[in-house]
Amino acid sequence: MKIAVIGGGSTYTPELVDGFARLGKTVSELVLIDPAADRLEIVGAFAARIFAAYGHPGKVTWTTDLDAGVTDADAAVIQLRVGGQRARISDETFPLECGCVGQETTGAGGLAKALRTVPVILDVAERIRERAKPGAWIVDFTNPVGIVTRALLDAGHRAVGLCNVAIGFQRRFAGYLGVDPATVVLDHVGLNHLTWERAAFVDGVDRLPELLSDHLPDISGEVDIPESIIAMLGAVPSYYLSYFYKHDKHVQESLGQQTRGQRVAEIEAILLDMYRDETLTAKPALLGERGGAYYSEAAVGLLASLFGLDDTSVHSVNVRNNGTLPFLPAEAVIEVSARAGLKGPDPLPVTAVPPDLAGLISHVYGYEELALDAALRGGRDRVYRALLAHPLIGQHDRADALTDKLIASGRSHLAWAR
Repeated sequence: MKIAVIGGGSTYTPELVDGFARLGKTVSELVLIDPAADRLEIVGAFAARIFAAYGHPGKVTWTTDLDAGVTDADAAVIQLRVGGQRARISDETFPLECGCVGQETTGAGGLAKALRTVPVILDVAERIRERAKPGAWIVDFTNPVGIVTRALLDAGHRAVGLCNVAIGFQRRFAGYLGVDPATVVLDHVGLNHLTWERAAFVDGVDRLPELLSDHLPDISGEVDIPESIIAMLGAVPSYYLSYFYKHDKHVQESLGQQTRGQRVAEIEAILLDMYRDETLTAKPALLGERGGAYYSEAAVGLLASLFGLDDTSVHSVNVRNNGTLPFLPAEAVIEVSARAGLKGPDPLPVTAVPPDLAGLISHVYGYEELALDAALRGGRDRVYRALLAHPLIGQHDRADALTDKLIASGRSHLAWAR
């Protein structure tokens, strides 16, 4: 099996490589693709050493040529960051000037990322369709995953979106319960980066009430959401819900502080120096601070299921709604737990979603529809409309000012704005 990784020059790639080296024994070739040749050479050489250290029989190759890299691939993992950390830092900064949270996947920052990312991903996907093996899967890890996956599916690609939030909860809950993570099946429901864990089944028994009774303070600290909210919901929100439940507090705490993107840029510089060391054959501990915990396990596990190598595991993926959440259109892309096989992911049944959760999901879904339209067709009015519709903005003055700041900050990546 040949796996292509688009965005393979990322300092985070060794995490994915480590997963394939440990778990992906059917991988004959892992090809890393990235236009940044100097960076790719460093990461690629390190990735090859990781495979060798594990004694993996497959080979690691790397190239700046997208067409050559995806030729005859069985699957492609897309992990692009259009504009790099500089664009991310902008996404985390300009919304604060208008009193809105600065975050790269939600609010105005998330829209900015979607606008510059969707056209690039669609171009990449077309080239995959032309050159990869017929029926090759595209696994998208590029944020905003829900919007990007919707764009891919609407364009007819065989795609599924992947996020590491749910697998992180699975591993933490398993640790609290003292069980094998593989035995924990989550009732994971919502949109990408807007999800709640409503149950945690072990051998068919929901252990979430026990977790909330015994570990509520720890869980609250992990997701940065007050215990009272979690107890009231009887469900565990992802930490991204903190931006909704504590928006103004996040804004105040962010003013004048280093952004996450700035910190990641510092970590990346150190990691690249470490990767140059030809004696380094295992991912360094510092990589854990880069983010994306358990991404490799999630990606390898999902691909194994999609290729019929594992038909028992449950994955949390971004897929078409098709009636899973009755309050959303069939064509919506949602994030839920699913089993996967050769025909793709099959969502597990979802019990009725309470009105407070369903209302917020519906509101953000409406924004995502408008965000995708703006990403595909451009135009100030479409950007403004999407911002006005977002529940974290929703006021004319803010949306109007944010529109101008977003376009100004991202003009070099927005063909229609130049």
